[in-house]
Amino acid sequence: MKLVQTRGFKTLVEGLWANNPTFRMMLGICSTLAVTNSVRNSLAMSIAVVFVITLSSLTVSLMRNIIPRRVRMAVYTLIIATYVIFVDQYLRAYFPDISEQIGPYVGLIITNCIVMGRCESFASGNNLWLSVLDAVGVGVGYAISLLFIAVIREVLGFGTILGYQVLWDSWEGWVIMVMSPGAFIVLGVFIWILRAIAKPQMTKSM
Repeated sequence: MKLVQTRGFKTLVEGLWANNPTFRMMLGICSTLAVTNSVRNSLAMSIAVVFVITLSSLTVSLMRNIIPRRVRMAVYTLIIATYVIFVDQYLRAYFPDISEQIGPYVGLIITNCIVMGRCESFASGNNLWLSVLDAVGVGVGYAISLLFIAVIREVLGFGTILGYQVLWDSWEGWVIMVMSPGAFIVLGVFIWILRAIAKPQMTKSM
């Protein structure tokens, strides 16, 4: 039991740092560039991805022994698409303004390499509990990266966070931060800083 708990904790934490999809594995970049111009949109996308990746991994883990190997990718796509459609319809019904802004990118979660990658590389070969922990860790890691970038872009681009003014009224927003190049710049700086921090740790461990 102790071994399972230790492995489960390690699996969860690795998704936040070692297997962080955006900062470490450079996955999900399209949505990162597209939705991080506001914290609100990033929060909605983050919740959507955590929901989809967790339930998709859970389902794949439960079905891993009955899915024919030759058609597994098609089955994974069908499973993921089912949960994505649920999220998309929920946003359309209850948050139409957010759906209008990020709707196309929600649909792209179906082919998101983060979700598909965890289903194929982890959930298909591990039990339910570990698969859920892995999915939650990676999903929250993705959410953290989106929100970090979104806070910087929204503050510098609009002077606000979640629509509330946080900078002085005379603040002139940086137009580049509202555009995709702003996301590239912020993402690049974050990756540079995080890898600079990680490099001494890797050297020390070797």
